[in-house]
Amino acid sequence: MPLSREQIAARMAQEVKPGFVVNLGIGIPTLVANYIPSSWGVFFQSENGLLGVGPFPTEAEVDADLINAGKQTVTAVAGASYFSSADSFAMIRGGHVDLTILGAMQVDQEGNLANWMVPGKMVKGMGGAMDLVAGARRVIVAMQHIDKDGRSKLLPRCDLPLTGRHCVHRVVSDYGVLDLGREGFVLREYAPDLTPDQVLRATQGKIVCAADCRPMTL
Repeated sequence: MPLSREQIAARMAQEVKPGFVVNLGIGIPTLVANYIPSSWGVFFQSENGLLGVGPFPTEAEVDADLINAGKQTVTAVAGASYFSSADSFAMIRGGHVDLTILGAMQVDQEGNLANWMVPGKMVKGMGGAMDLVAGARRVIVAMQHIDKDGRSKLLPRCDLPLTGRHCVHRVVSDYGVLDLGREGFVLREYAPDLTPDQVLRATQGKIVCAADCRPMTL
């Protein structure tokens, strides 16, 4: 059985190190902050101008003026700071974000990412993703492995408009953890209720299984 959204977020939290500055994209990535101990000193950055995003608020904590880039209400941790979006993007473009965790519609075997539009559908804009994949030191994608029609979202080549080229370092999906290497996707970990063969069959792009491939720990 594939992982739930919360389990993907819990596994993604293992990619975060104490002291990191981390940007979380819309969707599954926003859940990651719920799994990071406050003692780690991690600062989550939102491109609308907040460094120090905390877990989602309880009903009693909701402040309608305190939102993330996806317009969701959030909390702020002790030591948080607020600034303009211009300063926020200077932080991103200047390489001061250690890690960005983004959602995706497609990732291909060359590390290309498509996560901002489907042709023919209403488009709100690319947002900060284009800058994040170019400026963050490490880019990890949290996503569903297959779409609602049962088709792989990990492809030989993306057929949706790209957000960035050769920018993805790692994918954490509901099926497993995959790195991007010279040979395409490299399966490092697989969901506990699946087998490596099931992940390989569900991946349309070129993929190999690492010699030390193991079940995910959550």
